Amino acid sequence: MEHLITLVIATRNKGKTSEIRDLLKGFPINIKNLDDFGPIPEVEEDGNTFDENAYKKASFAARILGLPALSDDSGLLVEALGGAPGVHSARYAGENATDKQRRDKLLQAMEEKTDRRAAFECVISIAVPTGAALTYEARCEGLIAKEPAGSNGFGYDPVFYYPPLKKTFAELTIQEKSHVSHRGKALRELRDEFDKVLVWIRQNMPVQLKFKHNEE
Repeated sequence: MEHLITLVIATRNKGKTSEIRDLLKGFPINIKNLDDFGPIPEVEEDGNTFDENAYKKASFAARILGLPALSDDSGLLVEALGGAPGVHSARYAGENATDKQRRDKLLQAMEEKTDRRAAFECVISIAVPTGAALTYEARCEGLIAKEPAGSNGFGYDPVFYYPPLKKTFAELTIQEKSHVSHRGKALRELRDEFDKVLVWIRQNMPVQLKFKHNEE
């Protein structure tokens, strides 16, 4: 029987970890996150793209821990703001700003704008200690609402209006949101190809780790 592959989700976010664990159940993997290990230095997310940031987090964790690691980076791109807040979505209103402060700043910036088009983008990166990586990405198109609505979700969800369902992301149930959201789509794409991902991980892990399990 093939041994389980340990996959580290490069986050301390319990919600994100359990979502991925649930999505990949049934595959021969053991999912851990950064809380399962000792202190690990923080990675500075200073990339210019979601792709760079996701890869930076995944490859750093893989290198430090000697295990394959998965990370994602996502954010909101607003057409009328030239793609802002983009990679700075989490820090849009300053380092320690609340979700509400970020939304307020966005709505203020959009006050005079007639073009309300926006998209959420997500990039998932799976890296091995040698630096090789796989990338999955997805996006979800919508509009910036005039005012917040709904109490589910987090971040910019209350001001991201999704026309096909005529609701903001914060008015959707978790199931509805994961079906249409950028992260949901990227994760499903990953799940649909996960057999291939496991083969790729086995082929790209350093040899000594591959055979450690046979030393009886």
